[in-house]
Amino acid sequence: MTATTATTTSTSLTPRHVWTRARGLLIALVILVGGAIALAAIHSDAQHGSLDPRSADQYGSRAVAELLKAQGVSTRVVTTLDEATASAGPDTTLLITVPDLLTGGQQRQLRAATAGSGGRTVLIAPGEPSLGTLAPGVRAESPVPVRPRDPGCADDAATRAGRADTGGIRYASSGERTDGCYRAAGLPTLLTVPAPGPGDTVLLGAPDILLNHRLDEEGNASLALRLLGTRAHVVWYLPSLGDTSATDGGQRSFFDLIPAGWRWGTLQLALAAVLAALWRARRLGPLVTEHLPVAVRASETTEGRARLYRKANARDRAADTLRSATRARLAPLLGVSASAAHSPEVLVPAVSARLPAAGRDPLSLLFGPTPANDTALVRLADDLDALEREVRTS
Repeated sequence: MTATTATTTSTSLTPRHVWTRARGLLIALVILVGGAIALAAIHSDAQHGSLDPRSADQYGSRAVAELLKAQGVSTRVVTTLDEATASAGPDTTLLITVPDLLTGGQQRQLRAATAGSGGRTVLIAPGEPSLGTLAPGVRAESPVPVRPRDPGCADDAATRAGRADTGGIRYASSGERTDGCYRAAGLPTLLTVPAPGPGDTVLLGAPDILLNHRLDEEGNASLALRLLGTRAHVVWYLPSLGDTSATDGGQRSFFDLIPAGWRWGTLQLALAAVLAALWRARRLGPLVTEHLPVAVRASETTEGRARLYRKANARDRAADTLRSATRARLAPLLGVSASAAHSPEVLVPAVSARLPAAGRDPLSLLFGPTPANDTALVRLADDLDALEREVRTS
C-alpha cells in the first residue's frame, strides 16, 4: 500500500489561492469601471449638444435659434476664438456658452475685441475665473436653485418678459450703472453691464431659459428673444478644447494645464503620506534586551503555529503535521522502529492488529488525502486522538 502524496507545498500559490486573494480587488475594480462607464453614458446621453443651437434634444437650444430666425435674426455657431473675435461688431450679439472654459489669454483677447465694438456680449453662468477679465467690477456669489422669479427691476426686456426660470450664480457689482434683475436673496441673477460705448455685457446666472425643454415655460422664450434679438446677428460661441488659441502661444507649461483643485489635492495626499510615514516610523522607546533562550509555553507555540497555518490556508501542512506526530507516538507503542514509523507498509498492519475488526481505517487516518475544509481538518484531529487512545488502551 502506498500513500497519496501532494504535488504542491503549502507555500506554493495555486490558481485557487491567487483567485481567493485577488478576487476582492478585482470585483471592486470591475464595479468601479462599470460605474464609471454607466455614469459617463448617462451624462453623455443627457448633455449631448448642451446649449448648441443645432441640437434639438432637451438640453440643446435649437428652439431659440428657430424663434430668432423667425424674427429675422441670423444665428451662426463658432468654435474658435479667432472666429468669435472677428465677428464682434455693432450689429452682433456674441453669446459665450462656457466663459470659464476660456484661458486667461483667450479672455483678454475676447475682451479687447468686444469692449469697443458696440455690440452685445452675453455670458452664460460666468464665475470668478472669467468675471475679472470679461466683466471687471463684478463678482460671483453663491448659487441658488433655478425657479420662476419676477423681474423686480426696471429693465425693459425683463419687465416685458415677466416671470422666468432664473437662478444659478448671483452677481454683485460695484458699478452704479449696472442693472440687475430676477433677484435671489437680494442679489440679481441677471445683470447688464453697460460698455463705455453703445454696447453692453449681459451676465445670465443659469442657462435654463435657453434650453429646448424649458423654453415654453413662464416667460422664458420672451426673455431669451429680448436678450439675444437686439442685433441682426447672433454669433453662438461654443468654446472648444481643440482651439489652438487655448495654448496661449505655447507659453503654458504642463503644470499650468492642471486644475488648481488637482494640485491642492496632490499636495494634501503628499502631506498625508509624509505624516503616515512619520507615524509608522516613530520610536516607542529604547530597545529592550531579552536574555536567550526564552522559555515559550507549548500551548502558545501550538496556538501560534495553528494561526499561521489558518492564515496561509495550509490545511495540507497542518494535516501532515498532525499525522506525522501521531505516527511518531504510535510506533514505540506497537514495537515499530522510528525509521519505519512513517512507512504505511509497516505501520498500518501493526495498528490494524491492535484494533477491533470493525474499527477505524488506519490507512486513511494516518496516510490519507488532505482535508477538503477546516471542518474536515478538525474531524481528522479528533479521529487521530481517538485512534491513539484505542491503541494505548488495547
